[in-house]
Parts: sequence; C-alpha cells; structure tokens
Amino acid sequence: MEETELRQKLIKELKPMVLQDLPLDELSDEQLEEQIHSYVFQYLRVRMVPMDTMVYVANQIYASIRGYGLLDGIMSDDSITEVMINGAENIFIEKNGKLIKLNDRFESQKKLEDIIQRIVAKAGREVNQANPIVDTRLLDGSRVNIVLPPIALCGPTVTIRKFSKTPMTIAKLIEYKSITTEIAAKLELLVRAKYNIFICGGTGSGKTTFLNALSNYIPKDERVITIEDSAELQITGVDNLVSLETRNKNSSGAGEVTIRDLIKSALRMRPERIVVGEVRGGEALDMLQAMNTGHDGSLSTGHANSTKDMLSRLETMVLQGAAGLPLEAIRQQIASAIDIIIHLSRLRDKSRKTMEICEVTGYENGEIILSPLYIFEETEKSTIQKVDGILKRTNNKLVHDFKLKLSGIYEEI
Repeated sequence: MEETELRQKLIKELKPMVLQDLPLDELSDEQLEEQIHSYVFQYLRVRMVPMDTMVYVANQIYASIRGYGLLDGIMSDDSITEVMINGAENIFIEKNGKLIKLNDRFESQKKLEDIIQRIVAKAGREVNQANPIVDTRLLDGSRVNIVLPPIALCGPTVTIRKFSKTPMTIAKLIEYKSITTEIAAKLELLVRAKYNIFICGGTGSGKTTFLNALSNYIPKDERVITIEDSAELQITGVDNLVSLETRNKNSSGAGEVTIRDLIKSALRMRPERIVVGEVRGGEALDMLQAMNTGHDGSLSTGHANSTKDMLSRLETMVLQGAAGLPLEAIRQQIASAIDIIIHLSRLRDKSRKTMEICEVTGYENGEIILSPLYIFEETEKSTIQKVDGILKRTNNKLVHDFKLKLSGIYEEI
C-alpha cells in the first residue's frame, strides 16, 4: 500500500476511536494533543508502523478535531508561500516559486467546509450561501480568500497567501537583489521627506512585501494609520500606530465597512501618514484627495503591468467612485497627489524585481507626465532560465525636490 493511502486509512480507522474514547470536552488543546499522540502511538506500535507515519496520523487527527486539519501541517512549513485548495481533493502549494500538487486530500467536502467555518469564525467573519465570497486572515496574519459552491464549481475554494514570520526589511530586498544599497538610501530620503509613493505590479510581484519594507523608513515618532482588506502589514517601531481592517456584510446584508469608509474615518483621526494596503476601486478618489489635502507621506499599492498602466487604472478606479468627474480633473488630481511610482514585476525565472522608479512631474496637454529615475536593464549574463540585471539611473533629475528641502535634506536623488 502506498504511504499516502496507508496514512489516510489509519486516520479514518483511528479518528472514530479517539472521538469515542477520549473526553474531548474536558481537555485543553495541549492535553488533547498529548493524549491523541499517546493513544495513536500505543495502538500503532504493535503494528510496526514507522514513527513518522504515527506522528503524521496523530497530528492530523488532532488537527481535524481542534485545528485546521491538513492545513496545520502545510502552514507550519515555512518554505511554502501560497496554498491553493480547489475542493477537497485538489491541493496545490507554491514552494520556492514553483507550483506543486500535493498527494494529500481532505477527508470530505464537509470536513473542508467545517475548517473554512473555523477559519472565518476566528476572524469574526461570515461565509455562507448568502455571502459565498470572503476575504479574511488566519491568526498568524496569513491572507485568506474563500469562495463556496455553487459559485465555485469544483467545491469550496481556499487561497492562502502565507504571512512571513519575520517582517520584510529593505536589507532583505537588497539581499534578494530587488534594489541596490544606493537606491535604498534614496528611497529612505523620499519616505522621510513625505513623498506620496505608489507601488504597482502584477499578482505575486511583491507589492505588499515592498510596501512593508518601505514603511519601516517612516520616522518612529509619527502617527501612522494603516488601512487594509485583511491586516498583514508589519510596521515595527512606530508606537502611535492604528491598524484598520474592512468588514464584509453579514448574512442580513448589513454591517459592511469598506476601505472608503476607513479612509474617511482615518482623516478624522489626526494622521500624519495613511498607508493603504491596496487600492482597487472607488476608494482611489478618497485616497487622492487625502494626499492632496495635507496628508503627505502616504503609501499604497495597486495592480498594474507598468507605471503608465497604473495611471490608467487609477483613472478607472476614480470613475467608479465618482462617475460624473471629467477625465481632465481626474488626471490633474492624480498628477498633483502622487509623487513617485515604483513598478515591480515577477520575471520568467520567478524572481521578483523592481523594474522602474518614476517621478510624476506634472500634467500637460491632457496627459500626466512621467519621468523615469531608475529603469531595470538585463545584463549579458541573463538567460531564459535566470534573469540577471540591475536598476540603472537615468539622466532625468528629480524635478520636485521642494519636499526634500522642506525636510532639511539637500542630497541629490
């Protein structure tokens, strides 16, 4: 019998016995885990079952009773960055940038649904047939998206972006060759001088990671308000930090709190900086207005394939929030609100690189003017399998240096 089949058979055989023989209601999590391990070892030792199989079976039985079942083992593996569950039998993970299908599966669709309810309940959210799509997070901060049948045709679908246990720092971005030490020093000056910075890129390009690293340049004595769909930013060292998180509608259609609501509320909370995890819709207008009304130093991210594409997407987002606004007025708002756009990309070798750092210099003849400061160029060492390149400084000077001077910084960017 194959190892995976043997493990599943043993779990199926032993779990009903554990449920019957152990006083579950009287035991704490630690006591129950200990007693399940003892019970399983005692039962399987005489059957000459390998030790690693016994440990796996005991862990899975405990996880199915008090934890997240199969997910517990997957989430404890730090080399796994993403988990994709397409129904009870199809589980995929991303490990070292590669997608792998696991042989493991959940006992049944009902078991997977029970685990989903456990996840959303712990985050104070709801998911059901009336509200079949939910964004939430695990207790460790990992981002979770859930879609239930009949919307998801293949069964309950769960996508988890794992939360890094160690906050991302600029030093790590340098180590990963996403940016250089010189560029990091320039970015630090721009953050300290309260330039409004927008980070864009495709899915999985590292936008939140980069935002997290950049946010740690914020002076520690400032009041910072973070606004996210699912709280995952790890800003360290700022004492006066307020983290706000959206809330979905409940089953009766009430109680929704959107990013727009949170931005409006944040403006009344005397923020020195507002950090918006990701801008997706009509809240773009509120964010731009905040940037234009004295809340400099704001940081945010958005999905786009280039810096120009990000500007077009921002126009579309603003129109979602205020359909009657003329395009010219929207473009002027964007040009005066955003100072710097950083574009990230996930390249063919799965590495994440900073592709471009642009200054938004103004608005002329109906167009927003972009001035690239740094552009990624591949070197001769690049191959199909491995990308090698560096961010090169262009000949364009930083046009708007008044914020630097206001902050007492006279270095050239």
